[in-house]
Amino acid sequence: MQTVETLNEGLKRAYTLTIPFADIEKQVDEQLKEVAPQVRMPGFRPGKVPANLVRKMHGDSIEQDVVNKAIQQGIQDAMSEQNIRPAMQPEIELAEDWERGKDIEISMKVEVLPEIPEPKIDDITLERLTVEADDKAVDAAVLQLAENQKSYEAAAKTYKAQEGDLVVIDFEGKVDGEPFEGGKGEGMSVTIGSGQLIPGFEDQLVGVKANDSKEVKVTFPTDYNVDYLKGKDAVFDVTVGEVRKPVEAKADDDFAKTLGLDGIDKLREIMKGQVEQELNNLTRTHMKRKLLDYLAANHDFPVPPTMVESEFNQIWQQLEHEAEHEEDPEAARKEMEAEKGEYEAIAERRVRLGLLLSEIGQKNGVEINQSEMSQLIAQAAQRYNAEDRERFVQYIQQDPMAAAQLRAPLYEDKVVDFLFENATVTDRSVTREELEAAIEAEEDEPAKAPAKKAPAKKAPPKKAAATKTAAAKKPAAKTAAKPAAKKAPAKKAPAKKAPAKKPAAKKETAPKS
Repeated sequence: MQTVETLNEGLKRAYTLTIPFADIEKQVDEQLKEVAPQVRMPGFRPGKVPANLVRKMHGDSIEQDVVNKAIQQGIQDAMSEQNIRPAMQPEIELAEDWERGKDIEISMKVEVLPEIPEPKIDDITLERLTVEADDKAVDAAVLQLAENQKSYEAAAKTYKAQEGDLVVIDFEGKVDGEPFEGGKGEGMSVTIGSGQLIPGFEDQLVGVKANDSKEVKVTFPTDYNVDYLKGKDAVFDVTVGEVRKPVEAKADDDFAKTLGLDGIDKLREIMKGQVEQELNNLTRTHMKRKLLDYLAANHDFPVPPTMVESEFNQIWQQLEHEAEHEEDPEAARKEMEAEKGEYEAIAERRVRLGLLLSEIGQKNGVEINQSEMSQLIAQAAQRYNAEDRERFVQYIQQDPMAAAQLRAPLYEDKVVDFLFENATVTDRSVTREELEAAIEAEEDEPAKAPAKKAPAKKAPPKKAAATKTAAAKKPAAKTAAKPAAKKAPAKKAPAKKAPAKKPAAKKETAPKS
């Protein structure tokens, strides 16, 4: 095979690969000889079918297989020969005018990983902000648990439902005057203000009494999980069976015993451990962001544009999803567009930090062992139903890029732990509010972008709690883009009843390891 470099510009490379057809023909002949003894044809003894007939029967399929394998092997050989470390999958194109008998000419375009300067990690100094899990914090956690487990008692027939009350309803929905599948239900319990149902539904239940009938008018979200209902206006005929008021939560021995514990002291002990873990996670988040800020400020090298573009697209999709759920989606999108340059800078920072962390890990022997990888695969497979679980495991095992994507978050954590262990760390005791404020401040400018302007004013929301605009809610300073990978097996989600809104999808990003 002949390899000719046609482009060497920055991190972009292009090559022309030429595979002699004589090599293809030689391999085809060898494979035909191997299959000839197994060929059966009327009028000939087994293994005695003439070679020209064997070629006529199997030559085309064998040749196609040989050509495909030769192209894949040629690409691998060229990458090895040119010492190419690809940032993404290369773009491969077979010459359009190729025909049998001619040498195979392939064009290959690829972006390479940059040469990363020696990482500066010997003089890292970090401040660890710590918060004590005191009695006040533990009491608050126990009370919150009690409130989350609260019970309800039946209200008087004349009582009018308020936010926070539970109503039991029967309902039937119609779109354009016609009932639709999944639009009918009986005995459904709804807590007003919980956000359990599509926007506007619960608000219209405020003031209802037992045995009331009410017409509820709503519009299905544009990202609803049933295509023919997206953005549609609907009318629900609702009958209220019962209104229930919440019983005041009490964090006492009786409550602890409902959880299978001996008493409130045992519950407090358990909750203290959870509070300590939560505070430790906040402390780590702050330290990690300070570490990433240090690395970003002290390392600058070119990054592959396609990796940056891929990461930016993921950020943008997340923001567009969030904008759809804003009170004024159009205003949120305009704000996003105005700050597009900041998000591009965030994407570039993530990619650069991901490559840097990978380099630091490789140079210092940070690894994910087979046991850890098996555990990661098993945990990820649990998100799929039994039918797709085995397919997912096979997919991860067969696709190196997908495996790298799954491994990335743990690998990043191990590299960060290595850097923590080798940094000079000083401790400072703060309140939880101070720690959270420090983390929030870092989220505002993760890419050292220009200061944000104040968002435009919006109409007052219907509910008490206001939400941030999608554009104002910048992505946290994660480290890098995911490597490109094939799609994993699709999960089968359970069907939902019509009033229930679609939960927001979670997004995962992680560095390439």
